[in-house]
Amino acid sequence: MSGMTGNEPDQLYHDPDLVQFYDLENQGGADFAFCLDFARDARSVLDLGCGTGQLAAALSSGRVVTGVDPAGSMLEVARRRPGGAAVEWMEADARTLRLDRRYDLVVLTGHAFQVFLTRDDQLAVLRAIARHLAPNGHFLFDTRNPAAREWEEWTPENSRRTVDHPALGPVEAWNDVERDEATGVVTYRTVYRIPSDGRLLGASSRIAFPDRETVAAMMTEAGLRADRWMGDWQGAPWRDEAPEIIPIGRLAP
Repeated sequence: MSGMTGNEPDQLYHDPDLVQFYDLENQGGADFAFCLDFARDARSVLDLGCGTGQLAAALSSGRVVTGVDPAGSMLEVARRRPGGAAVEWMEADARTLRLDRRYDLVVLTGHAFQVFLTRDDQLAVLRAIARHLAPNGHFLFDTRNPAAREWEEWTPENSRRTVDHPALGPVEAWNDVERDEATGVVTYRTVYRIPSDGRLLGASSRIAFPDRETVAAMMTEAGLRADRWMGDWQGAPWRDEAPEIIPIGRLAP
């Protein structure tokens, strides 16, 4: 996932010193496996918020794939990865994207939907999905369920971890977090301590936590309908306490 903090670029995704940790902390996972399987019959895929391109590159064999992200530093990594040469990479904002083509599958994963903080921006992204979806195509995206209150795990005590960097060695990392009760927007800071000199690298990020009812209403307004609501990437159906909100659907009739 990459994104914006308000109108300012989120340095977690734009600063090359921080981007180098992205793949180390976000390798594969259940969402990656699900999307690979779900896309098996798609002849064309648009990956919005593609980040460093793990999914887009993995899907590139035998189909047309476009990866879109606003962070040039992430796309530099994407172009160099195996399979990256077969993908069309675009540095662009999903809210305003207008390509002269439609796709069998449009995905927005890695919780990229949450970097859009206002209803207007969220609706703009959903309209972009509809604008680029083929008549019989499918979309899927994910956003964390606010009822699960995952941000409570992002304190320094609960999030402290070691990231094994191939050049730097073991790097200590942690998060800190605060939530605006009025807006529901969560601000979290990601910090890495470089072992050679103790230098700290860090950035603050802001994300929204819209609930399922809000997401569903915006989808309807954008001309999308859900065929299925999942509560996790293992395919479990939606429930009130589910960790994820994952709609899978198509254009509304």
